[in-house]
Amino acid sequence: MDPRTELRDFLRQRRAAIQPRDIAGVRHSGRRRVPGLRREEVAELAGVSPDYYLRLEQGRNKTVSVIVLNSIARALRLTEVERTHLLRLARPADDRPALELPERIMPGLRDMLSGIGAAPAYVIGRKTDVLAWNACAAEVFTDFGRIPPDERNMTRIMFLTSLGREMFPDWELKALAVISYLRMSLAYYPDDTELRALTAEVARKSADFRRLRDLQHVAEKTHGRYRIGGRGKADFTLAYRGLRLPEAPRQSLIVYFPESREPAVLRAPAPGARPG
Repeated sequence: MDPRTELRDFLRQRRAAIQPRDIAGVRHSGRRRVPGLRREEVAELAGVSPDYYLRLEQGRNKTVSVIVLNSIARALRLTEVERTHLLRLARPADDRPALELPERIMPGLRDMLSGIGAAPAYVIGRKTDVLAWNACAAEVFTDFGRIPPDERNMTRIMFLTSLGREMFPDWELKALAVISYLRMSLAYYPDDTELRALTAEVARKSADFRRLRDLQHVAEKTHGRYRIGGRGKADFTLAYRGLRLPEAPRQSLIVYFPESREPAVLRAPAPGARPG
């Protein structure tokens, strides 16, 4: 996921995903050499010249306006999250927060994680590092404290170890969310050498990472549910909520909980259990 090619690949994938018959005013009869919309069709729908759009898709247009990008987003039927992602890729200087190295946990956050009690919760950093966790997360998922700090990273866990598939029976669903998180972090921090090195390393070692990366999936981690497995227990389902931390906008607090229609599957951590 080289930031230099992300814009090109994102636009190409979204253009290919649109069926011409679904767009009013676009002819769809006859054979087409490419799936989805042609570049000139996107340009016409967005109200720009074909050459202008071609230069944008090739990463050769450094002065594209927000108005034009919004028009292209409408032409490609992007979601609001995808539109924001497009703006960050095309105009990274507009919304680039300061890069903090290394990442720090905000004061009081560990106490809050412990206070959550019987709900497994952890904090993910911009590179998908597991920065902090509570005792229930260690019980339900794995004891992150036993993983060396350099490997305590959700991308590495999901793609370079067997642990990810043990923790999440619906592995591909979780893996796709991890890649989406990385992709959006790269749009925030295109010059983050550590983030780029991580994605390059995992892409080199994992064919699954390369396959899912090429889908160009973009979505904020807000809510959903996963099947949880491993640790010698029967699979069960937990819902989750992801919350961005205002003091550190590329860190997320993820809290898992049983939905009301599910039987209770969690118990309070044993006395003396050590949070992360």
